[in-house]
Amino acid sequence: MNPRTRTLRLSLPMPLWLQGGVEALLAALASAVLVVLVLGGVWLGGGFRDTSVDFIAQMAGQGWLALHGVPLHLTMDLPTVSSEPVTGTFWFLAWGLALIPLWLGWRAGRRLGRASYTDQLWQALLGAAGTYAVFALITSLLVGNGMVAINPFWGALIPTALHTLAVMGGVRREAGTWGRLIGVDLAERISKRSQYSRWAGSYVWSVVRAAGVGLLAAFGLASALLAVQLAVHWGDLAQVYQQLEAGVWGGAALTGVQLGIMPNLAMWSLAWTSGAGFALGQDTLVSPLVTAVGPQPALPLLVAVPTEIGGFGWLFLLLPVLAGALAGWWLLREAENHLDEWLELKFQARWISLSLSTLAMGLLVALATALTVILPLWLSRGSLGVGRLTDLGPNPWVAALLLGAEIGVGAMIGYLAAPLWEKYRYVVPDSWLGQEPAEDGHDDGPASTQDGAASSEGESEKVTAADDASDEAPADDQPSGSSTVKHRLAARMRRLRRGQSSGEVEPSGDGAGVGPDSAGEETPSSEK
Repeated sequence: MNPRTRTLRLSLPMPLWLQGGVEALLAALASAVLVVLVLGGVWLGGGFRDTSVDFIAQMAGQGWLALHGVPLHLTMDLPTVSSEPVTGTFWFLAWGLALIPLWLGWRAGRRLGRASYTDQLWQALLGAAGTYAVFALITSLLVGNGMVAINPFWGALIPTALHTLAVMGGVRREAGTWGRLIGVDLAERISKRSQYSRWAGSYVWSVVRAAGVGLLAAFGLASALLAVQLAVHWGDLAQVYQQLEAGVWGGAALTGVQLGIMPNLAMWSLAWTSGAGFALGQDTLVSPLVTAVGPQPALPLLVAVPTEIGGFGWLFLLLPVLAGALAGWWLLREAENHLDEWLELKFQARWISLSLSTLAMGLLVALATALTVILPLWLSRGSLGVGRLTDLGPNPWVAALLLGAEIGVGAMIGYLAAPLWEKYRYVVPDSWLGQEPAEDGHDDGPASTQDGAASSEGESEKVTAADDASDEAPADDQPSGSSTVKHRLAARMRRLRRGQSSGEVEPSGDGAGVGPDSAGEETPSSEK
């Protein structure tokens, strides 16, 4: 650095609790400014007539709380038969809009993770949670009026919990693993367990991940179905926009709100494909088998609600089953069905062990699916507080039960049918991909070069030589068609087994060699 431009920089260390508070305050202010800008633009465009600046400021605070999922208690004087005011509770967590404070909290968590050690992280988290709670509490106390009332307890707790979860996600992203975040080597602890415990744990974890694969596939199919429905009714949607005459700012705000609730509608579509359906008001139901809805408000997205499906509505119930079949195929390729291996040792008849293991796998996948999806289904629900739209969204219990059953049945079907797919699946030769064909038999790995090898190693070398001879057989002797594909699969499996037996080391249980950080490290004695 040029001495003439060198300046003396004085820096004072900022306590972690103070840094966490500053990050939380910046995140809260950023999300609040976005709400103020939207409502201020609508007000300047003439959207709110005969309203003061104070009322717009209160609406901005109420919108900030609603953005975090805080319930708002409404009291309105509507033209009804009785002269008493209408009361209700507005609660609707728009997933797309909630991503704004979540993303801000996630970024704050990453910065706090870079500034903290593991044993000091609690200080930053405590400062962030306390600051966000104070900001939310003050907002809840200031924005209440005769029409909207907020419970200060929920007004402070829900935004703080949402922000803390986002901060923890950012810290986890910066740490890389949960074990490093909490200061515990989980891989080492698992390696010290017995072999049967590790087998059981890997089986349960594979079943849980298979349920996640099935849910993700079902959600993707439901989202694609929603996109197709919107594309088909795009003309009606544009016509509703024209009838509203919301203006530039009003149209932009309406579009933003609809984009914010789009993930909720995708969850409703998932419940619709399960057969449980969803509600658009009291005493209404929209499902593939039965549709009963009344007059709806002029919201453009509601034109895509399916009304008449005909006699083929039951076909949409096969979408979760198809997603479950994908989960079963994934579980077979994961090769972690240790329950099937244990049952195969207990029963001589293969059909008994296969039936029991597949049935148990399907039940566990169904249970994991139902327990996983019930919370997102409940969070996708909502209520507008007054009017007919006081019951919006699916019944989480019924939808979770049906989704679990359908994905579980599909997982069993996919697991049983997957071997046929793997048997007749076409394998692209390596030469088509521009790669050199693998040469077997020239490198037996480090295990074959050690002195004093055991007799078991000699037997493995004989098996390797036999496999190499079968791999290097003349092309004229090899079968054609599907048998050729089967031969290639068998050759690749033999090469994989030889690579595992020669190059990989079983964990000894003392934690050595676990994780990427220990790979390739040399001890100080080897350096000498």
